[in-house]
Amino acid sequence: MHREPHSIEKIGWLRAAVLGANDGIVSIASLLMGVVSANAAQHSVLLTGVAGLVAGAMSMATGEYVSVSSQSDTEKAALSEEREELTADFHGELHELAMIYSSRGLELPLAKEVARQLMAHDALGAHARDELGISEITTARPLQAAIASAMSFALGAALPLIVTIVLAGQWALPAIAIAALVSLAVLGGVAAKAGGARLLPAVIRVTFWSALAMGVSSGVGALFGAVVA
Repeated sequence: MHREPHSIEKIGWLRAAVLGANDGIVSIASLLMGVVSANAAQHSVLLTGVAGLVAGAMSMATGEYVSVSSQSDTEKAALSEEREELTADFHGELHELAMIYSSRGLELPLAKEVARQLMAHDALGAHARDELGISEITTARPLQAAIASAMSFALGAALPLIVTIVLAGQWALPAIAIAALVSLAVLGGVAAKAGGARLLPAVIRVTFWSALAMGVSSGVGALFGAVVA
């Protein structure tokens, strides 16, 4: 049987990867710009960037793992409850599934026949998919999400850090901002393309809010530097 690929199938890993890379670039670029604006020494700037990269990657992995694990636990509990209901009242569950198909536009006799055949093949799978909305595509995968988030954050965070190493001094601030915004625009475009979404709104959204975050961080760093000078 020919199976057509769809963009929605990428949504799990795509969400974690894009979120991680985007957060890595914005967080570390903002952090570095704040420290540079405060006139910190080069070694302090680099130490801050490396510490931020490691801490951010671990934080992303931990947060994603806990979040997706909670989703996975909820799915498992719902499936366990549905399994018990199928054992206790199979015919009632058959009727419930038929009503779902009927509400989606099938004639009632056909809806009953579809429900009967699907439940004969895989009763729990049919109810998981059509009653609970759980499928192979949407199933939570905590470890996969955690690894994707940590790796993508680290890769994103490495960009402003490398720029800071290559272009230290007076060029560091504008170089970090330009490199971060360009890479974020590209990342937003790639994510939109991969997910089948509109390109321009995604690019504008990510660059605007990222520029705002970096601008605020730079302003706070400059203010702190002026106060302690």
